[in-house]
Amino acid sequence: MVVGAGPGGASAAYAAAVAGRRVLILEKSELPRYKTCGGGIIGPSRDSLPPGFELPLQDRVHAVTFSLDGRFARTRRSRKMLFGLINRPEFDAQLVEHAQKAGAELRTGATVSRVEQHGPAVPDRRTVAVVLADGETVLARAVVGADGSASRIGAHVGVKLGQVDLGLEAEIPVPPSVAEDWKGRVLIDWGPMPGSYGWVFPKGDTLTVGVISARGEGAATKRYMEDFVARLGLSGFEPTISSGHLTRCRTDDSPLSRGRVLVCGDAAGLLEPWTREGISYALRSGRLAGEWAVRVAEANDAVDARRQALNYAFAIKAGLGVEMAVGRRMLTVFERRPGLLHATITGLRPAWNAFADITRGSATLGGMVRSNGMARRALELLDKRMDTTTGVGPAGRGVAQRERSAPADEVEGEGADAGAGVGAGTASGTASGTASGTASGTAEGAATKDAQEAPGAPEAV
Repeated sequence: MVVGAGPGGASAAYAAAVAGRRVLILEKSELPRYKTCGGGIIGPSRDSLPPGFELPLQDRVHAVTFSLDGRFARTRRSRKMLFGLINRPEFDAQLVEHAQKAGAELRTGATVSRVEQHGPAVPDRRTVAVVLADGETVLARAVVGADGSASRIGAHVGVKLGQVDLGLEAEIPVPPSVAEDWKGRVLIDWGPMPGSYGWVFPKGDTLTVGVISARGEGAATKRYMEDFVARLGLSGFEPTISSGHLTRCRTDDSPLSRGRVLVCGDAAGLLEPWTREGISYALRSGRLAGEWAVRVAEANDAVDARRQALNYAFAIKAGLGVEMAVGRRMLTVFERRPGLLHATITGLRPAWNAFADITRGSATLGGMVRSNGMARRALELLDKRMDTTTGVGPAGRGVAQRERSAPADEVEGEGADAGAGVGAGTASGTASGTASGTASGTAEGAATKDAQEAPGAPEAV
C-alpha cells in the first residue's frame, strides 16, 4: 500500500507494481489537485521517470537571471536546455496514470487516520493496518508513506525534522507581451533574510512567483514576497492562486522505517536543504521505497522485514543522504555569505558550468565535491571560515542554530519544489575562486562592474 499520490507515492507504486505486487494508492484529494511548488524538473527528476513518460512541459529553460535582493542582476545562457518547468496537477496525475497502467489501483478521498502494526486490528505480524478517517481499516503486507511534509505515516515512523522553511507562492496570469519577455528564462533572487531566495518560473501565460525562508520569519517572508512581486512590475496582475507551504528536512539520525512501514519524499524529510528542491528527491526515494517495500512484503518474519528496511535506509543515505549533507554545508555558506555565492556563480565560468551540469543531470553536487579536489578544498576552506567568523561550522551549526536565528556553457555575449537545483552549481565555482582566498573581491567586483542592472529589471543583459 502507498499513502499519497504525489511524485514519491506514484514512483513507489509504479516500482512495486512492475515488480508484480498488488498495489493500492490511497490519496485524500481528488486528482488532479494543486500543490505549492515551483515545478522545476532537473536532470535527476527526468532520469527517474518511468519509461515512456512524456513530460508535460510548460517551458524549457535556457537562461537564468541571478540577482542579489534585486541588485546586481546578471543573466547567463546555455544553448542546451538546463531544465524544464511543469504544473504539478498535470504532472502528478500523469505519474499516477503510469502507476495504474503498471497495475496499481488508485483510491481517492481516503484520509489516513493512523497506522497500526500491533493490536486487535492486525491479524498477524506480517500485516499492517491502515485506519482511515471514516473508521475503515485497510490491510497490507507493507506500507510506503508518501503523504507529504505533514505526514501521518512519518509521525508513525518517528521522522525527526530539523530544518523547517516557509514558502509562499503565487500563480500570476500575464499578458502575451510579458510572457514573451520571460519565455525560456527563470529568475533566482538571493533574498534579504539568511537562507532566503525568490524565483520566477514562466509557464506559458502564467508566471509562478515565490519566495522561501526559515520558519519563524513569517512577517518578513510575506514582506519579501510583496516587495519581490512589486519590483518585478507584477503587482497589477491578480494571482489565480496564492498559497503557502512548509518544507521540512530530516535530521541525519531520523528513521526511514518502522517495522513494515517505509517513508519517502517529503514524508521522510528528504529534500535538498539549500534550494529545498523536492521533486527529484521524491521520485528517487519513491522508486527505492517501492522496490524495497516489495522485499518487506515478501519477508516471512520481523527479522527479515527489518533487514530489508535497513537496506532501504542504507540506499537512501548512501545516495540522497550524501547530497543532503553537502546541501547543508552550502546552506551554511549561503546564509552567511550570499554575496560571495552570487558573485561566484555570475562571475566565474566554472561555477556556471557546474550549475548547468547539475541541472541537466550530468553531475551531482555531492559527486563534484567527492571527485573534484579543488571543489572539496574550497568547501573545506569555507567551512573553516564559518568556524572562524561565527564559531559554527556545517555540522555544528546544524538546524538548531538556524531555528534560533529564524533563519560548460556560454556566458551571455560569448556564444535550472523550487529553485530547481539552484545551489548545485556553486561548489566547483567556489573552488575556483575561494581556494586562493581572493575570489570574493574579484568576482564581486566583476559582478558589480559588468553585470549590474536596474533593481528588479527582468531583461537579459
